[in-house]
Amino acid sequence: MVRTMPRIEAGLPYPLGASHDGSGVNFAIFSANATKVELCLFEEGEATESHRIALPEYTNEVWHGHVAGLRPGQLYGYRVHGPYAPQEGHRFNANKLLLDPYARSLQGRIIWDDALYGHIVGSEEADLSFDERDSAPFMPRCMVVEAAARRRYSFPWRREVRPNTPWTETVIYEAHVKGMTIRHPNVPKSARGGFVGLAHPAVIDHLARLGVTAVELLPVQSYVDDRFLEEKGLTNYWGYNTLGFFAPSWKYLPAGGDIHQFKLMVHRLHQAGIEVILDVVYNHTGEGNHLGPTLSFRGIDNASYYKLADDRRMYFDTTGCGNTVNQSHPRVLQMILDSLRYWVEECHVDGFRFDLATSLGREERGFDAGAAFFDAIGQDPLLSQVKLIAEPWDVGEGGFQLGNFPAGWAEWNGRFRDDLRSFWKGDEGFLPGVASAMLGSASLFDKKGRRPWSSVNIITTHDGFTLADLYAYNVKHNEANREDNRDGNDDNRSWNCGVEGPTDDPAIRAQRVRMRRGLMAAMLFSQGTPMLLMGDEIGRSQQGNNNSYCHDDPISWFDWQIPDEEAAFYAFTAGLLRLRRRLPLLRHPEFLHGETTLKDGTRNVTWLRPDGMEMQEGDWTNGFSRSLGLMLAQNGHAPLLILLNAYHEDLEYRTPQPKVIMEWRLAADSARGLIEPEEPAIGHGAVIKLPARSVLLFEGRLA
Repeated sequence: MVRTMPRIEAGLPYPLGASHDGSGVNFAIFSANATKVELCLFEEGEATESHRIALPEYTNEVWHGHVAGLRPGQLYGYRVHGPYAPQEGHRFNANKLLLDPYARSLQGRIIWDDALYGHIVGSEEADLSFDERDSAPFMPRCMVVEAAARRRYSFPWRREVRPNTPWTETVIYEAHVKGMTIRHPNVPKSARGGFVGLAHPAVIDHLARLGVTAVELLPVQSYVDDRFLEEKGLTNYWGYNTLGFFAPSWKYLPAGGDIHQFKLMVHRLHQAGIEVILDVVYNHTGEGNHLGPTLSFRGIDNASYYKLADDRRMYFDTTGCGNTVNQSHPRVLQMILDSLRYWVEECHVDGFRFDLATSLGREERGFDAGAAFFDAIGQDPLLSQVKLIAEPWDVGEGGFQLGNFPAGWAEWNGRFRDDLRSFWKGDEGFLPGVASAMLGSASLFDKKGRRPWSSVNIITTHDGFTLADLYAYNVKHNEANREDNRDGNDDNRSWNCGVEGPTDDPAIRAQRVRMRRGLMAAMLFSQGTPMLLMGDEIGRSQQGNNNSYCHDDPISWFDWQIPDEEAAFYAFTAGLLRLRRRLPLLRHPEFLHGETTLKDGTRNVTWLRPDGMEMQEGDWTNGFSRSLGLMLAQNGHAPLLILLNAYHEDLEYRTPQPKVIMEWRLAADSARGLIEPEEPAIGHGAVIKLPARSVLLFEGRLA
């Protein structure tokens, strides 16, 4: 696009990134330790730059310049000069083309070659010898995009109404953009696998009829496909290897589309009343450990962007991915916040789930709920109002921080998952844990004014077994990952119901569906924010693989050829969600602690034994017990009775006898897969047959 040497002037140190102003483009990039920064301009298809221009000004650690005549669509990158002194934490190497951390669009993909590394590949770790090869032929390019305010055909947000779903009504559906859409027969082939595919009415209708209120998308920001995976014929399918925090991944933009396609997806989901939550990875980047490639941050200012170990050649790694982003540095923190605001302001997303969020809250003495990252978001008038969800752990010392995040945050509740799985499998000693989980895990979250919605109740996520595999496999089967089945979690708390893997035995197949219905009901009848995994509603299997991160293939994809038995499971799950919407006591806005609420002295929470009497201290420690009864009561609402039987045989339960209850009507029966069946009501004190491996929900009618 540029044939003659362009004129460069001082420009401005803000905003960071490449900003088109009508007369040209202002470039601004932070580096505290560089000695010179060169802007590289590319023509489309060129392996090396057509022009290399030194940015003329350095203000407040920002290098900047304004190039007249440049227009949106211009391809560019940087070469950054400075000391190559790994022992001091510096990895500058101007032979390496670097991506702008603020780039709004990345064109092309990484072509793995040894030239991408700042050091000579294969050199001794203690050496990290300087590599002089040019990496430009193997690197993507940044592309200048026009600011939304200047765009002639800006997206028509003015006609949009954001759902703004209250937390108490939120039901999350975790999905992968490609996995959800690539096999849908009604989505045009050109749209499958991308944002436009997820915006298709057939996909949105599936979500809307199910009853979810938000989709939580696995990472969609630009990310790196690891070299070792590509060499094995695999890929980083999940996308937890971010390199561009402002740019959507090219993988979800068919035919070279742009951010407009992402906005279209958000707009159409909002029209259906469904919010969009992005799974974001600000804890590490795709540059890996000290032997990784130099693609962006490492070459721009390694000592600022990353937390370094005492041996400054190495990284202080709490993520297990080779490096940890130094969110304590003000400019790095600014980049994260600017990125978040971009996705909210310009792209209208409704919230974020933060991967390995403990790493984002680490200060010098470890995790701190008052860390700069949390404080900055908490005082931000925009970001503090969107949905904020933490994955409350990392792999560093003291990494498990469930319940310790600031007020206003929700957290993935791994303890909920583990306790319910173990109980439903029939393990001993999990009654107290299940009782706590069903009331929103108050022991973890009832502080600082937090509410039950702070607990994001999970039984399955992308990382682990699907719900169908949970009752088809006793152990993981990750052989297809080509790591000799060493990867993935061994603690799955699963049960194959008698046969490992697929079977034609009708009794075992029926048992597996029964187990799934019961666990799904237990989750959706619990206080807190439920989250469903993509495909659990139709029995999606990963063939026993509990770590499918590297499979962009049918192992990970949603199969839209849904058999009749799974269509019935979908209908049952949708019915459970209808009940959750209709019955406010299933999503109470405050923690319930057994306070007296009704005229006869009935408390809002009563735990029941099979004889209908209230549970006593010894009942909680009875290792033989595999059942639990819960009555919820509140003035102005119909009381509810929830009965869980994780035992392999039927039990008899007697309904409680509060004087104000006239009768109980069955609202859900997981054993038979029934929702609000037309069956006769039963009185108080009646004996109920509670089937094996089942959950029953009764709605009371007051006298």
